[in-house]
Amino acid sequence: MGKIIATANQKGGVGKTTTAVNLAACVADEGKRVLILDIDPQGNASSGLGVNSKKGETMYTLLMGETTAKKAVRQTKFKNLSIIPSSIDLSGAEIELVGEEKREKILKNALDEIKDDFDYIFIDSPPSLGLLTLNALTCADSVLVPIQCEYYALEGVGQLMNTLTLVRKHLNPALDVEGVVLTMLDGRTNLGLQVVGEVKKYFKGKVYKTVVPRNVRLSEAPSHGLPIHVYDAKCPGAVAYRQLAQELIERNGG
Repeated sequence: MGKIIATANQKGGVGKTTTAVNLAACVADEGKRVLILDIDPQGNASSGLGVNSKKGETMYTLLMGETTAKKAVRQTKFKNLSIIPSSIDLSGAEIELVGEEKREKILKNALDEIKDDFDYIFIDSPPSLGLLTLNALTCADSVLVPIQCEYYALEGVGQLMNTLTLVRKHLNPALDVEGVVLTMLDGRTNLGLQVVGEVKKYFKGKVYKTVVPRNVRLSEAPSHGLPIHVYDAKCPGAVAYRQLAQELIERNGG
């Protein structure tokens, strides 16, 4: 049965989509069957993998009940990696779904038919706490939290933890914190290293050993529609996401 991991942080610009795409792609490269669900209306995970979401089924048609998960899944050009892409229509989905019964569980119910087809399902959720993110948290087994190594790193994290508590109470009692990924570390500054220490104190054993550095190649790769390990296999960003993928697989029993 596939493990569903939602990548979430209500604070934007923390490397959420970068982490969702590159971690998923590196886990797939390790031989695991991986699916990415792009439920962010911006669709950056989809374009970052070179997927054209203007044609075919999308996350929008799935949530609206116009298609099934099996029909919506697309194989990317990368081995073992599939996606259900986003589309611009998703931006209106929250309003359209408001009147639906059990609206927070639409994604969970839709995924039942394909959950066993994958080892891991990664969800790239929007940087806000709306109905799309609630759908992600309701169907997820765990949440992966990317945190940027900067001064206001922990700002908003308390809010995210409160949200997780509420989701556990009302929608998904088994929801766990998969782990915390520190991103955009500039190792030349004391501030970055201080943030690492603070986050480790706050989350204790949940922080991954692998820290993702600031790396211009990570910013360039999406414009080529390639994950970082394909775009530049030897750059520090690719090395970090490969290590992170191995760490995640080990934590989940290999």
